[in-house]
Order: sequence, then structure tokens, then C-alpha cells
Amino acid sequence: MSANQHPMLNMAVKAARAAGAIINRAALDVEAVRISQKQVNDFVTEVDHASEAAIIETLLTAYPDHGIWAEESGREHGNATSDHVWVIDPLDGTTNFIHGFPVYCVSIALLVRGRVEQAVIYDPTRNDLFTSTRGRGAYLNERRLRVSKRTQLKESLVSTGFPFRPGDNFNVYLKMMADVMQRTAGLRRPGAAALDLAYVAAGWTEGFFETGLSAWDVAAGSLLITEAGGLIGNFTGESDFLEQRECVAGNPKVYGQLVNILRKYSKFASAGEKAELRQNAPSLVDPAMKPGTKVDEVPPATAQE
Repeated sequence: MSANQHPMLNMAVKAARAAGAIINRAALDVEAVRISQKQVNDFVTEVDHASEAAIIETLLTAYPDHGIWAEESGREHGNATSDHVWVIDPLDGTTNFIHGFPVYCVSIALLVRGRVEQAVIYDPTRNDLFTSTRGRGAYLNERRLRVSKRTQLKESLVSTGFPFRPGDNFNVYLKMMADVMQRTAGLRRPGAAALDLAYVAAGWTEGFFETGLSAWDVAAGSLLITEAGGLIGNFTGESDFLEQRECVAGNPKVYGQLVNILRKYSKFASAGEKAELRQNAPSLVDPAMKPGTKVDEVPPATAQE
């Protein structure tokens, strides 16, 4: 840990490394890890729980008056009324982990009165530590990060995620991906949204988009991106996206081009944009976007995380 880092960031790094050690030990014999299913294609392991417990213990030992908002335990730990809330994903990319596919990470962010002020994303397989404090830049292993300088979407590498949750409309996502894919140098789907965002901040990809994400998936990565000179928001380009379950990010030029493509797919799209989407591809429009659609008419998810 660096003496120059904010003390709360140092503590988040300590917590992330403790969780990473648990994950790496378990990865040595991943077939022995106990797995349960939260919902269709959404898994949780004993490693998720152990990692989360280690993070919470580290943070609350240092800051007992802070709040906790974690993927597995929600808000049951810490001070529920605190202005300081730690947002935790103890193992982002669980499905990758249980298959031995080495793309997963620990994500920790500190919200202060609703704004992300500290961020850590730790990739234990590569010992890559992404960190950021608001106003002090973003770093990978103490090297300053800047987003990519590419300005054209056609030259850009863009990452995304596939729908896998009950109620996701796979056909709409196929149309969305097709709209983006044909305009890029390549589309990638690594399977851990927090790392996807860190890679945008590092300039390894130019952009990212996905729906259905929770605050713990995107909080830490959002600060990394803005501190590295990038932009992040919802599909209509608004910056208040943390709990809106749609996210697009990129360097400034690519971000604008992605928003122009994706805005018609946003749940916040104008009536005219939704009408245009229905007119151009009526069979692909999410029934949830149509007036009068019943819940049981929304098609189930068919893709896997």
C-alpha cells in the first residue's frame, strides 16, 4: 500500500487483496468449490461468501460507522444511516470462476453521500490492481491510466455482456449487438463487467455497454473511467446511471457514438425513438417496452452468464 494514497483507499486495497487470496486458494481446486444457484444462470459459491465476509470484516474493523452494500448480503452489515457506504462485489465473474476461466475480479467502491469517491478493482489471477480516488486520477499497479485516444468507433474494440437473467429479451440484445458490432473493429464479451470497465479506463478497449447491471458491478469502474478521462452513463447519455441497470462507457469520442446507437434501446428513450425501433424491427422490440404488455408475455432469457 502506498503512503501517498488516501487512507480509505489503502484500506479498500487491503480488503481486496484479502479477498483475492481467498479466491486464488480456491482456484487451485475449483471443482471442490460448493456452488448454489440464485436464479436461472446466476450462481453463487462459498468463495463469493468468504470473499465478501473478509472484505466486510476488514472495512468495518477500520470504519465501524460506515455502511455496507454488498452483492450477497445486501445492507445487513454496517450502519444503514451512514453517509459513507462501501459497495462490494466480492467475486465479479462467478460463472467464469467456477469453470476455471481466469477472468474475474473483486470490486470495491466507497460512496460518500451517493457519489463514488474511492475505487478498487483487483484481478487476482494477474495481480492487477486498479485504484482511484476522486480528483487524483486512476492507476494500474501505480501506473497512471488514460483512456484510449482512438476517435472512430470503426477502429474501436468494444466489450459487452450477454443477457442471462429471467425476463431478459435476447432478441432485442441481438439487435443491439448487431447495431454496434458492424460499426466496430470488434466486440468482446469477457464476462466480468467490473473488469470490462477497468479495461476501458486502461485504454485496452474503447467502450463498453450492458443492461441489467447492479450498482456493485459498476460503481468502482465508473470512477476509474472518469478519472482516466472517459465518460460513463445510461444509454441516453445521462450520468445518473448507478441504479438504472443500463450502462455505456468509453473515451469521450467513442462514448458519444455509442450513445447515438444505443439510446433507442434505453428504457428512458423518447416515445418517438421507441416507435422508430418498433417500426424498423417490430419482431425484435422488447414487449416490456410496449404499452399494455402483460408480464407473462415477456419472453424468458435464453443466454448464459
